[in-house]
Amino acid sequence: MSAPESTTGPATDDPAPEPAAGTGAAEARLTSLGTQAARQLATTTKSVPQMQAITSRWLLKMLPWVDVRGGAYRVNRRLTLRLGRGRVQFEQNGADDIRVIPPTLTELPVLRGYSDAEVLQQLASRFEVREVRVGEVLFEAGQPVTEAYLIVHGRFTRYATGKYGEEEVIGVVTDGEGLGDEAVGRADPLWLTSVRAETSGVVLVLSWDALREYTDRVPSLAAHLEAYAERQSKPMNRKGEADVPVQAGHVGEPVLSGGFVDYELAPREYELSLTQTVLRVHSRVADLYNDPMDQTEQQLRLTIEEIRERQEWELVNNREFGLLHNIDHSQRISTFSGPPTPDDLDELLSMRRKTRLFLAHPKAIAAFFRQCNKRGLVPGTVNVDGHEVPAWRGVPFFPCGKIPVNDHHTSSIIALRTGEADQGVVGLFQTGIPEEYQPGLNVRFMGVDETAIIRYLVTAYYSMAILVPDAAGILENVQTGRTAG
Repeated sequence: MSAPESTTGPATDDPAPEPAAGTGAAEARLTSLGTQAARQLATTTKSVPQMQAITSRWLLKMLPWVDVRGGAYRVNRRLTLRLGRGRVQFEQNGADDIRVIPPTLTELPVLRGYSDAEVLQQLASRFEVREVRVGEVLFEAGQPVTEAYLIVHGRFTRYATGKYGEEEVIGVVTDGEGLGDEAVGRADPLWLTSVRAETSGVVLVLSWDALREYTDRVPSLAAHLEAYAERQSKPMNRKGEADVPVQAGHVGEPVLSGGFVDYELAPREYELSLTQTVLRVHSRVADLYNDPMDQTEQQLRLTIEEIRERQEWELVNNREFGLLHNIDHSQRISTFSGPPTPDDLDELLSMRRKTRLFLAHPKAIAAFFRQCNKRGLVPGTVNVDGHEVPAWRGVPFFPCGKIPVNDHHTSSIIALRTGEADQGVVGLFQTGIPEEYQPGLNVRFMGVDETAIIRYLVTAYYSMAILVPDAAGILENVQTGRTAG
């Protein structure tokens, strides 16, 4: 029996193996130079580095910018007697253990400027938790004020009876707002409007008698409340500023009353904030890899784009000067039903003159247009620098993704009047700074370290000022999700 033939060694008379499928097979069939090889001699056309995070940054474009010499901007105003209302805050350790954070009680006008922490602690401990059902009326117009309320959670409607007996909605009260403290200093105070719960909610309640009893035992609190009541009794104009006596329509030679325009003694000053970073570029990259694009220039361009994006975020969200935290609470309203309706936008417009622009998250803009669609309304457009921008009542709507949408799918819509001439909102920067690369932004060479890394300090200086409270307003609790029906 013969031995089996070997299957491991090469057989010289075997045919050539078939080329594998794919590129190798294609190359085997080529009769001219292939594209993969040809590309080695070709010049590739390249784009500059792209960046997804670049947005339109309409806020930076639409703000009038004031050149601030000296790094600070002081906003002088007339003396205001009527104090603005802020929002109190709460801490919760269970369904029934809800307490107001004592220092935030000074957000209420009646306690503004009061600094005794122990008294605030005692006052906060006297509030009691009360749950409210949908449709429950907290109080009715004309009833005596017997309690003060802090809204922990829920949406409440202020309403009054019209001339012919119909119900007229005056406004909406939501989380963090207070009711009743405006009765301080009045003898036998009565509620001027009624308040009804539109959703289930939770309130903190303080008995008026308990407040009086505690005030009688604390001289410092009694003196503070007395000074507040005296300030509120002084003549003031409709905006709460100290009044200037004038006469009109008189005949003959009556003695004219006189006065003066008083100023705030401690006006607010805005110092320029900054955003900065250190850009690092290896010297070998900067020296050798610059054709057709300058590597340092492209690195710097994208770095500046990132800085400008952060700058706009700060103008919206910064706690010291950003819009969301610095718009006066008298200029804040809540949506009546949740989604932003044309009625809500009209209410926001009515709160100021010469509104120049709306600023909203794209989802909030879409939610508003859905409400317009339901009513068969077609919003117009306005031309802004060659762009057709959607508008409501002739006021353009600009998208701003820096306005947050929170976990409950609610956001805010901001309305602005801009410019120093109109006592509006202005951006602040300083030009002519050393090694300036763009207005208010400089690039400073920091040297080359021992690892041959070139460093550049890139800095943008900026801030924002609201010249008078009604220059900016905000529509809060804007539901951005779709509703059934």
